[in-house]
Amino acid sequence: MTGHYSSEIDVGFARLDVDRVARTGDPEVVFGGVKTPEQVVVALRTLHQAHPDLPVLATRLTDEAVTLCRRELPEAEVDTVGRTAVLGAPRPARGRVAVVCAGTADLPVLRECAVTVAAFGAHAETVADVGVAGLHRLLAQRERIAACDVVVAVAGMEAALPSVLGGLVGAPLIAVPTSVGYGWHMDGLTAWLAMLNSCAPGVLTVNVDNGFGAGVAAARIARRTGG
Repeated sequence: MTGHYSSEIDVGFARLDVDRVARTGDPEVVFGGVKTPEQVVVALRTLHQAHPDLPVLATRLTDEAVTLCRRELPEAEVDTVGRTAVLGAPRPARGRVAVVCAGTADLPVLRECAVTVAAFGAHAETVADVGVAGLHRLLAQRERIAACDVVVAVAGMEAALPSVLGGLVGAPLIAVPTSVGYGWHMDGLTAWLAMLNSCAPGVLTVNVDNGFGAGVAAARIARRTGG
């Protein structure tokens, strides 16, 4: 590809794709899991300089990267539960995404998803600890969830939450399996297969613990359909 869509910034350890905004509407995101803390800071700072009017996001930060981001980028919003950092002012939100999780053990994935939704330009409405073991909690939040343009359901164990929500609301529903459970849970494979085999129509499933991927998809749907 040539021309406008080929611009990159070489920072030594990576070539940052600064024209991704022109192609997709969103800046490149820094995956922090395989980068040193110093590399995360450099990448975030460089992307922010290239896109001063948009928030730039880093995910899967190590504890060391969280510490360095707070020291070197004090203006960044750092979420220690979701292991994310956002540098830059939030863009105006369009559309609403309900990010719902079954239990408190799913909070890291919920937070990663909610931060991503906000960084990608939609409003995140978080609803936590409404798993099917306490169905009354979920039913108490049904109207709040149904009022959103998109729903993301995060669950481990047997992953029943997305199927239940699929029978309660009519919004697009993205299911996120988590690697949480007792016994031979197979690191989230049980939850993933359960979500893929949901009997509720309209349930779409992402990979295990992929709150980021669900958040990007949900925000883009909400931006197109939300008021």
